[in-house]
Amino acid sequence: MPQARPRARPKWRLPVEWLGILPFVAFALLFLILPTMKIVIGAFQSPDGGFTLQNLIDLNTDSIRNAYWTSIKLSLITALLGCAVGFAMAAAVVFGGLPKRLRSPLLTFSGVASNFAGVPLAFAFIATLGPAGLVTLWLKTEFGINLRAYGFNLLSFWGLVVTYLFFQIPLMILIIIPALDGLKREWREAAEVLGATWAQYWRMVALPILFPSLLGTFALLFANSFGAVATAFALTGPQLNIVPIKLFAQIRGDVLGNPNLGYALAFGMIVITGLANVIYIVLRTRSERWLK
Repeated sequence: MPQARPRARPKWRLPVEWLGILPFVAFALLFLILPTMKIVIGAFQSPDGGFTLQNLIDLNTDSIRNAYWTSIKLSLITALLGCAVGFAMAAAVVFGGLPKRLRSPLLTFSGVASNFAGVPLAFAFIATLGPAGLVTLWLKTEFGINLRAYGFNLLSFWGLVVTYLFFQIPLMILIIIPALDGLKREWREAAEVLGATWAQYWRMVALPILFPSLLGTFALLFANSFGAVATAFALTGPQLNIVPIKLFAQIRGDVLGNPNLGYALAFGMIVITGLANVIYIVLRTRSERWLK
């Protein structure tokens, strides 16, 4: 009886299905992971390359504390207003009886506007609401309304709030509409059968279910605003004392800059935005579990 030949071992081959994500892996490695590691390491290095905690200690100065507080206040205000206005607009489209044909243009615009930032956004607002902007001059010549006389200045804290809302509100719309779509019609019908009013349904059924998603989106909008730098710098320059602008001043390489202190500033931003994103992911997961 012939002896069976041992089965040849399959040769190792490159899993072709993984080749498609190689560009993403390379991009994340070069522009996310390695720069983050450089920032974290640099935050604990002295100018001569030794280990030190002095960079973190130097964050406890009046100027830097004020910068962090201004950035946190800016992020809280824009996240709160973005959530409120964006939720109202999304609810109006999903439940408010508006024509269904408005939904697709709104989502398309929100997708574009949520990514429209930096120098182009700053220029657009300066050309529209700046001291010599189109709307500013139109209100002054046609209605006698002088925005500067009423205390509005685009190149200020509240001007930056208005500018940030241009991308905060659309981002809220994009995130919250799927959550609103997840509210089951049976829940509303059951509430109506039991005698609940529309307000009672929202207060006792819909909002408690949406609360994790709303709070998570608020955390995401906070992180989105806290990390924005190009729009703020292009709009206000060094006039506004916020962390991204102070960070830019430290790492741009002039004789007054301290790159390692800049790394420490960036490390603090990473910690704050990282916590906000972790809160968003946890609450978003909990909300999706409720809506399934």
